[in-house]
Amino acid sequence: MAKAAAKKAEKALVFAWEGTDKRGNRVKGESRSANLALVRADLRRQGINPVKVKRKSEGLFGMGNRKKKITTGDIAVFARQMATMMQAGVPLVQSFDIVGRGHNNPSMQELVLGIKADVEGGTALTEALRKHPLQFDDLFCNLVQAGEQAGVLEALLDKIATYKEKTESLKAKIKKALFYPAAVIGVAVLVTAIIMIFVIPQFKELFSSFGSDLPAFTVMVVNMSEFVQAYWWAMLLGFVAAIMIGGNLWKRSRKFREAVDRTLLKLPVLGSILHKAAVARFCRTTSTMFAAGVPLVEALGSVAGATGSVVYSNAVLRMREDVATGQSLQLAMRQTTLFPHMVIQMVTIGEESGALDDMLAKVADFYEEEVDNAVDALSSLLEPLIMVVLGVLIGGLVIAMYLPIFQLGSVVTGGH
Repeated sequence: MAKAAAKKAEKALVFAWEGTDKRGNRVKGESRSANLALVRADLRRQGINPVKVKRKSEGLFGMGNRKKKITTGDIAVFARQMATMMQAGVPLVQSFDIVGRGHNNPSMQELVLGIKADVEGGTALTEALRKHPLQFDDLFCNLVQAGEQAGVLEALLDKIATYKEKTESLKAKIKKALFYPAAVIGVAVLVTAIIMIFVIPQFKELFSSFGSDLPAFTVMVVNMSEFVQAYWWAMLLGFVAAIMIGGNLWKRSRKFREAVDRTLLKLPVLGSILHKAAVARFCRTTSTMFAAGVPLVEALGSVAGATGSVVYSNAVLRMREDVATGQSLQLAMRQTTLFPHMVIQMVTIGEESGALDDMLAKVADFYEEEVDNAVDALSSLLEPLIMVVLGVLIGGLVIAMYLPIFQLGSVVTGGH
């Protein structure tokens, strides 16, 4: 059934139409449907008399009608819109219709309207969402299911929206910490390659007319330039191959992802940020699930995939097994040796007082703020450090090229 729905979604086309409404006013717009007849029928149901309906041109190589990818940000916005609609008293099906038709991303529009069609056909909302596992993970579906069963769907959608917004904010902070140094290193490599391939050969021709020995530093740089000129294609192919192989291993091998995660967690400064981010995600997700009434053992199964780290994910799955055998959460956390003492103490107080969800939410707030401060501190630390590295790298190449000229100048001056 899910395959049939996916196939149907793939065949949806975009049609541009013009017509008149009930008052005789001219209106126009776009609709997505499988064929022209369905578009006309849908317009008539809305009280619009279609005058002209034609399939929208896809442009060169189909680029005009290419679907945009559905991002986690789209899902976060969807959750907030649905929560707002339902809290305002708008019926579920109508909420889907309003949110779906108002979305700018055609793929998201198609997804939401597809879920609406399933719900209209009598499918439970949880089951309709489970048909789209790439967009709605177990955590999302479990929370919706808890809301449906308890009759508080709007309250749970609000919790999901808040959770998604906070996790997206945390992801953005981590990306911010990684993007700046990566971008600067990329520019440094590009500038160095240009100097090696195009600039240094010009100096080499100039040096050949000097008729004297070059400084050792200059000779080393010239030799490096000749190597880069001869084998730049092999270096580029090797770089692309390494990225492709690494990407393939990342997708297919959990052990490889765990090894990379362990390495990243051991890095100075950045490792600390990733540790805090994983703890924040664990606490935020567990708090949201537990507050929704999802049993702790079941909640930990969903939480494992939401930590953003294979190392923490494996630890949470081990904790789940321990808790299932009757062990307390704080003791299971202590045995992983990953969680800070303060977090374990807060969980202990939460378990003893029966307010575990509140305690975990407080810990999540604290660590999210810690990540924010750490990212700002890292940016401040990296800026001068990167400038020094760039200065040494580019400055070193420039000095290597000008050393023979300085040497020649001193010889000429000495001769006089």
